[in-house]
Amino acid sequence: MELKLNKDEILNTLHHRPPYLMVDEVVSVTDKKIIAYKTPLESEHYIQGHFPGAHVVPGAMMQEMSTQTAGILLTKFYSPVPNYNSNTTKGHALGVLKKINYGKYRNFAKPGTPIKIEVELINQQDNLFEFKATLFQNDQWIMKNSFHLVNIEDAPLLN
Repeated sequence: MELKLNKDEILNTLHHRPPYLMVDEVVSVTDKKIIAYKTPLESEHYIQGHFPGAHVVPGAMMQEMSTQTAGILLTKFYSPVPNYNSNTTKGHALGVLKKINYGKYRNFAKPGTPIKIEVELINQQDNLFEFKATLFQNDQWIMKNSFHLVNIEDAPLLN
Protein backbone atom coordinates (compact mmCIF):
# COMPACT_ATOMS: atom_id res chain seq x y z
CA MET A 1 0.00 0.00 0.00
CA GLU A 2 1.41 3.39 -1.02
CA LEU A 3 0.44 6.51 0.95
CA LYS A 4 0.91 10.28 0.70
CA LEU A 5 0.97 12.51 3.78
CA ASN A 6 0.20 16.20 4.17
CA LYS A 7 1.62 18.47 6.88
CA ASP A 8 -1.09 17.62 9.45
CA GLU A 9 -0.56 13.89 8.91
CA ILE A 10 3.20 14.35 9.30
CA LEU A 11 2.64 16.17 12.61
CA ASN A 12 0.40 13.30 13.78
CA THR A 13 3.13 10.82 12.86
CA LEU A 14 6.28 12.52 14.23
CA HIS A 15 6.93 14.01 17.67
CA HIS A 16 9.07 16.72 16.04
CA ARG A 17 7.64 20.21 15.75
CA PRO A 18 8.83 23.45 14.16
CA PRO A 19 11.45 24.74 14.23
CA TYR A 20 12.91 21.21 14.33
CA LEU A 21 10.51 19.53 11.89
CA MET A 22 12.65 18.47 8.91
CA VAL A 23 9.93 17.04 6.64
CA ASP A 24 7.51 19.27 4.71
CA GLU A 25 5.75 16.70 2.53
CA VAL A 26 5.63 12.94 1.95
CA VAL A 27 4.84 12.06 -1.67
CA SER A 28 5.13 8.28 -1.31
CA VAL A 29 5.52 5.79 1.54
CA THR A 30 5.37 2.00 1.52
CA ASP A 31 6.60 -0.51 4.08
CA LYS A 32 10.08 -0.47 2.44
CA LYS A 33 10.57 3.01 0.92
CA ILE A 34 9.59 6.62 1.53
CA ILE A 35 10.07 9.77 -0.54
CA ALA A 36 9.73 13.14 1.18
CA TYR A 37 10.71 16.78 0.67
CA LYS A 38 12.09 19.57 2.82
CA THR A 39 12.71 23.10 1.62
CA PRO A 40 15.10 24.73 4.10
CA LEU A 41 14.58 28.49 4.27
CA GLU A 42 17.17 31.24 4.77
CA SER A 43 15.22 32.34 7.85
CA GLU A 44 15.58 29.01 9.69
CA HIS A 45 17.73 29.20 12.83
CA TYR A 46 20.17 26.48 11.79
CA ILE A 47 20.99 28.30 8.54
CA GLN A 48 21.56 31.78 10.00
CA GLY A 49 25.05 31.08 11.30
CA HIS A 50 26.01 28.40 8.77
CA PHE A 51 27.83 30.27 7.24
CA PRO A 52 27.40 34.07 7.23
CA GLY A 53 27.56 35.30 3.65
CA ALA A 54 27.51 31.75 2.21
CA HIS A 55 24.53 29.91 3.71
CA VAL A 56 24.40 26.14 3.30
CA VAL A 57 22.31 23.47 5.01
CA PRO A 58 24.37 21.78 7.76
CA GLY A 59 25.18 18.12 7.16
CA ALA A 60 23.78 17.24 10.58
CA MET A 61 20.42 18.68 9.55
CA MET A 62 20.46 16.58 6.37
CA GLN A 63 21.06 13.52 8.57
CA GLU A 64 18.07 14.61 10.65
CA MET A 65 15.95 14.94 7.49
CA SER A 66 16.82 11.31 6.71
CA THR A 67 16.10 10.15 10.25
CA GLN A 68 12.73 11.89 10.52
CA THR A 69 11.70 10.61 7.09
CA ALA A 70 12.57 7.04 8.14
CA GLY A 71 10.65 7.62 11.37
CA ILE A 72 7.51 8.30 9.36
CA LEU A 73 7.89 4.94 7.57
CA LEU A 74 8.36 3.19 10.94
CA THR A 75 5.32 4.85 12.46
CA LYS A 76 3.09 4.04 9.51
CA PHE A 77 4.12 0.38 9.09
CA TYR A 78 6.05 -0.83 12.16
CA SER A 79 4.39 0.84 15.12
CA PRO A 80 3.71 -1.36 18.15
CA VAL A 81 0.54 0.72 18.60
CA PRO A 82 -2.33 0.62 16.07
CA ASN A 83 -3.34 4.07 14.78
CA TYR A 84 -0.35 5.76 16.44
CA ASN A 85 -0.81 9.52 16.90
CA SER A 86 2.06 11.64 18.22
CA ASN A 87 -0.39 14.00 19.92
CA THR A 88 -2.30 11.39 21.90
CA THR A 89 -0.39 8.07 22.02
CA LYS A 90 1.74 7.71 25.14
CA GLY A 91 4.33 5.14 26.18
CA HIS A 92 6.33 4.82 22.97
CA ALA A 93 9.13 6.63 21.17
CA LEU A 94 9.30 5.51 17.55
CA GLY A 95 12.31 5.91 15.30
CA VAL A 96 14.94 6.84 17.89
CA LEU A 97 18.40 7.17 16.33
CA LYS A 98 20.61 4.31 17.51
CA LYS A 99 23.61 4.41 15.16
CA ILE A 100 24.94 6.28 12.14
CA ASN A 101 26.90 3.89 9.93
CA TYR A 102 28.18 6.48 7.47
CA GLY A 103 27.44 9.78 5.82
CA LYS A 104 28.90 10.80 2.48
CA TYR A 105 28.52 14.33 1.14
CA ARG A 106 28.93 15.19 -2.53
CA ASN A 107 27.90 18.82 -2.61
CA PHE A 108 26.44 21.64 -0.54
CA ALA A 109 22.69 22.01 -0.08
CA LYS A 110 21.44 25.55 -0.56
CA PRO A 111 18.48 27.04 1.29
CA GLY A 112 15.41 27.94 -0.73
CA THR A 113 15.64 24.89 -3.00
CA PRO A 114 13.72 21.69 -2.19
CA ILE A 115 15.66 18.67 -0.97
CA LYS A 116 14.26 15.30 -2.04
CA ILE A 117 14.77 12.64 0.64
CA GLU A 118 14.63 8.98 -0.41
CA VAL A 119 14.92 6.43 2.39
CA GLU A 120 14.86 2.63 2.10
CA LEU A 121 14.44 0.04 4.84
CA ILE A 122 17.32 -2.42 4.41
CA ASN A 123 16.97 -4.75 7.38
CA GLN A 124 14.88 -5.32 10.50
CA GLN A 125 15.74 -7.32 13.61
CA ASP A 126 13.00 -7.07 16.24
CA ASN A 127 12.74 -3.33 17.09
CA LEU A 128 16.01 -2.38 15.33
CA PHE A 129 15.72 -1.05 11.77
CA GLU A 130 18.54 -0.34 9.29
CA PHE A 131 18.05 2.31 6.63
CA LYS A 132 19.94 3.86 3.75
CA ALA A 133 19.10 7.28 2.38
CA THR A 134 19.96 9.51 -0.55
CA LEU A 135 19.21 13.23 -0.59
CA PHE A 136 18.93 15.16 -3.83
CA GLN A 137 18.86 18.83 -4.77
CA ASN A 138 18.33 19.92 -8.38
CA ASP A 139 18.21 16.22 -9.40
CA GLN A 140 21.78 15.57 -8.17
CA TRP A 141 22.58 13.58 -5.06
CA ILE A 142 24.13 15.66 -2.31
CA MET A 143 24.26 13.14 0.54
CA LYS A 144 24.13 9.39 1.08
CA ASN A 145 23.91 7.85 4.51
CA SER A 146 23.12 4.71 6.43
CA PHE A 147 21.75 4.51 9.99
CA HIS A 148 19.78 2.46 12.50
CA LEU A 149 16.58 3.48 14.30
CA VAL A 150 14.87 1.71 17.18
CA ASN A 151 11.37 1.74 18.64
CA ILE A 152 11.47 2.03 22.43
CA GLU A 153 9.26 2.85 25.39
CA ASP A 154 9.32 6.59 26.07
CA ALA A 155 10.16 6.31 29.81
CA PRO A 156 13.94 6.87 29.30
CA LEU A 157 13.14 10.12 27.49
CA LEU A 158 10.93 11.42 30.27
CA ASN A 159 13.37 10.92 33.17
